[in-house]
Amino acid sequence: MVNIEELKFDEKGLIPAIVVDTNTKRVLTLAYMNEESLRISMERKLTCFWSRSRQELWLKGETSGNYQHIVSITADCDRDALVVEVIPDGPACHLGTESCFEYPVLEADNAGAGKADGAAPDFDSTFSYEGLMELIEGRKTEKKEGSYTTYLFEKGLDKILKKVGEESTEVIIAAKAEDKAETIYEIADLAYHVMVLMVEAGISLDDITDELASRHVIDHKVKQEKMTK
Repeated sequence: MVNIEELKFDEKGLIPAIVVDTNTKRVLTLAYMNEESLRISMERKLTCFWSRSRQELWLKGETSGNYQHIVSITADCDRDALVVEVIPDGPACHLGTESCFEYPVLEADNAGAGKADGAAPDFDSTFSYEGLMELIEGRKTEKKEGSYTTYLFEKGLDKILKKVGEESTEVIIAAKAEDKAETIYEIADLAYHVMVLMVEAGISLDDITDELASRHVIDHKVKQEKMTK
């Protein structure tokens, strides 16, 4: 049995925690723990992380209801990373998907092995804003238990606006720290919550595209007028 004192936290006092569904063995998310959040996780048997952007403890599911019940925690050979096996109550990702890891960078040549020749894979991994918008719309019209997106719609406009404000602040914090990776992560969070707001307000992607296009036309006309003067 490894003691917490044997673990190697980084210079910021953090250790990466890879969260895995104990039944399917699928990787759900990668988060970070400090010593306090690890102790809370062990005591409550629920995953608790350290939010690097908000600089505060984060009990997974406290807001969304998507708790992760811990089955085991295992350290690697160097004692500087953890694998946390859990039984999830709902989606691991704030986008409402089962796992945060849904976007292949490189797929095996034999992906889909075991299927009949020519059969399509079960999961369409192609990401698009239109696809995400459709998913969000579906979470509003067809309530899905355990879905964070459905939770936001059930709480209403004030909750959605609060989240947009919080995510905007986190983008500013990450950008001010000149942390590119964290800034990208937080901008993605903000984009998702803005899209939830759009669905709540009845605003489509085409509405935004048309607005941006009109600005481009106006900007082009202004430049042309300046060039002719």
